[in-house]
Amino acid sequence: MRAIVVPEFGARPAPADMPKPEPGPGQVQIELEAAGVNPFDKRIIDGFLKDRMPHDFPMIPGVDGAGSITAVGAGVHDFQVGERVVGKFLIPPVGHGTFAEYIVVPVDSALAKVPDEVTAIQAAALPTAGITALDLVHAAKVTKNRTVLVVGAAGGVGSYLVQLAALAGGHVIATARPDDTDRMIRLGAAEVVNYGRMTVTDSPTHAEASELSVADSVRITVPGGIDVLFDLVSPPTGFADNLSLVQDGGVAFTTVGSADDAALTARGITGGNFQSSGGAAELRELLRHVGNGDLVVPIDATPPLEAAPDVIGAPGARGKTVLVI
Repeated sequence: MRAIVVPEFGARPAPADMPKPEPGPGQVQIELEAAGVNPFDKRIIDGFLKDRMPHDFPMIPGVDGAGSITAVGAGVHDFQVGERVVGKFLIPPVGHGTFAEYIVVPVDSALAKVPDEVTAIQAAALPTAGITALDLVHAAKVTKNRTVLVVGAAGGVGSYLVQLAALAGGHVIATARPDDTDRMIRLGAAEVVNYGRMTVTDSPTHAEASELSVADSVRITVPGGIDVLFDLVSPPTGFADNLSLVQDGGVAFTTVGSADDAALTARGITGGNFQSSGGAAELRELLRHVGNGDLVVPIDATPPLEAAPDVIGAPGARGKTVLVI
């Protein structure tokens, strides 16, 4: 089968021909149509998990994938050959991922059936980024009229987070580049803070060029502070600056390990450094939202599988990159 492989940690991925995997007991074989690309893929390739999980080489990277079941192992009853499925597959030993024509996974992994209304490309863009965003909204208990700031809203997780926080009733402030303002508004942001420029979406004539930080810009429109901070990009100093916006007793999460737990505790702020733990149930919830038209899947690019070496770890995506297999 066609696949993208890495011969050792830190090596550049390259196309290769690999054996087609066969399902064992409790497993299904999936012929993949699409595979979502995540920043975490590059971290795995570079050895982020080498001391935490066993790896097989040559390693096939890729965690997110969607396709159709082509074979089932003994004892499998909940999934049938021909059913369309999607999943988040980080299964030891690492190295049998979704950047390939076929994958074999346990049925008790983060695996869900795809509704007819959802395409394979949409489904493949959901698992890692979508589940992370949904877990964040659940963990922060976002409800109606809570003011939510999403720092780093343009990427995969951020694009979902803006929508899911708005669906939960939050008043969402998103940070993005100036030319991404309109997209943020369409996704549900009530206000957009541009890097170097502030835009108040309900009064665009009042936008002014500025050198203000994100935190200073937000203080202009929300002088009383925010209830929830989701910071997907800032280093510790930037996170601390944004944390100053959060009201005492509020919620603040970082997905890049930038939180000082003592600083949060001192002000009664819950949250901190966040790691997603969601699985099949959260994936089914996301698929329902997409199928109902409540959640837009933010696709930035759909290159072919062979382009994986050039897109894995590439910066600047606005939404999700999905490899077409």
